[in-house]
Amino acid sequence: MGRLPAGVMREATIDVGAIEDNVRHLRRLVGVDVIAVVKADGYGHGAARSAAAALAGGATRLGVADLAEALALRRGGVDAPLVAWLHAPGAAFGEAVERGVELGISSLDQLNAAAAAATAERPAILHLKLETGLGRNGVPPAEWALVCAEAARLERLGRVRVLGAFSHLSNTSADDDRAALAAFEAGLGVAASAGLAPRLRHIAATHAAIALPETRLTCVRLGIGIYGLSPFEDRSSADLGLRPAMTLRAAVAAVRRVPAGQGVSYGYAYRTDAETTLALVPLGYADGVPRQASGTGPVLIGGRRFRVAGRIAMDQFVVDVGDAPVAVGDEVVLFGDPTLGMPAATEWADAAGTINYEIVTRVGARVPRRQVS
Repeated sequence: MGRLPAGVMREATIDVGAIEDNVRHLRRLVGVDVIAVVKADGYGHGAARSAAAALAGGATRLGVADLAEALALRRGGVDAPLVAWLHAPGAAFGEAVERGVELGISSLDQLNAAAAAATAERPAILHLKLETGLGRNGVPPAEWALVCAEAARLERLGRVRVLGAFSHLSNTSADDDRAALAAFEAGLGVAASAGLAPRLRHIAATHAAIALPETRLTCVRLGIGIYGLSPFEDRSSADLGLRPAMTLRAAVAAVRRVPAGQGVSYGYAYRTDAETTLALVPLGYADGVPRQASGTGPVLIGGRRFRVAGRIAMDQFVVDVGDAPVAVGDEVVLFGDPTLGMPAATEWADAAGTINYEIVTRVGARVPRRQVS
């Protein structure tokens, strides 16, 4: 039976070799450049370590949501090409431009702010975001001509360089995504008419990059796939040739033998059917374990599967292990690589009524990450 390092109560191990291998595999599959998305602290895996592994696997560029994430990587020594695309109202772009962060631009105001942050020696490097039906950020179609014309003017003045143009798909259906792709291509036509020639054109994330080859264009943004998780409901990570990088585990903190009828955790939503053994696991919703998975979340202890008994609390939950020989200090695996017999993050997502993206991203800061390969 496995055990955690001495003195460790809970941890997430991050297999950087898996991230590297996943990027290499997907890069071969899509046949175009890969922008590795390491936003939200690398989907909970650690932004810097995920970035390094993705670059080693063949990614040519990194993507994050906001400037704080981008600048944290720059200050941490990551000097690879890097784009950030979600900005606060009135955001100042000076340090980002100075440090060579590429800016996703979704409005005329953002375009003007980026140009104002440029210097004679360093223009602002831009990716124009075009709204193509998702209803989120991006320049709306009615403003494509205006924004593209102004971007072209600023490019002629040397204030900006429009390196890329991009959008995002809904993954609702192949037809919906093809309609968004057609809208994006129309937007590229508007950009060309204004005199812009963005070299990087990207609309596909992991889902479309795998399922719809026509969306790959000149590059793709890969997020969930590089961490070894599937974006499909009907295809597992193993089906896609991917290996999950995160394993979430804890050490059994207490064991007690109880009689039939014993209530377990808040509200006694679970009562024992017979004399049994209860094992206490020191992970809870403060650590990102979803309370919605109370009574259903799967765990692996000593090579056997069990489920959460009763409600998940802030710091802990209980497992009814029956007569299994479980002791304090034994390893409890919540999720990891299912090909090794562990529960999958997707099983926890199903138990909580959510998606695997959320399960790994929500693992809290209280859980130490330990890098392995």
